[in-house]
Amino acid sequence: QVQLVESGGGLVQPGGSLRLSCAASGSISNILRMGWYRQVPGKQRELVAGITNVGITDYARSVKGRFTISRDNAKNTMYLQMNSLKPEDTAVYFCNKAYGSSWPWGQGTQVTVSS
Repeated sequence: QVQLVESGGGLVQPGGSLRLSCAASGSISNILRMGWYRQVPGKQRELVAGITNVGITDYARSVKGRFTISRDNAKNTMYLQMNSLKPEDTAVYFCNKAYGSSWPWGQGTQVTVSS
């Protein structure tokens, strides 16, 4: 089973930026679509950004124009550049496949947007 390790989270002020990384223990090059998800306590995990194996991206309405997803298949790594962060972006962020059955979920990385 592929293991996923998310990193790059932290505490940032509103309007700030963070870059999240997702390292996979196995190849992601053949994975049709990968995604970044986020979850807050008491709510379901939601997909905020997806990227296909040829680089086509899509975003949730709440983050469109502020977040940018990218992937480096050669490094088995995916990224999420988050700009103009808002308090409502506070969540634990996870990466995983965004189509078909998921790999085991990693621990995620906490993003807290607060002044």
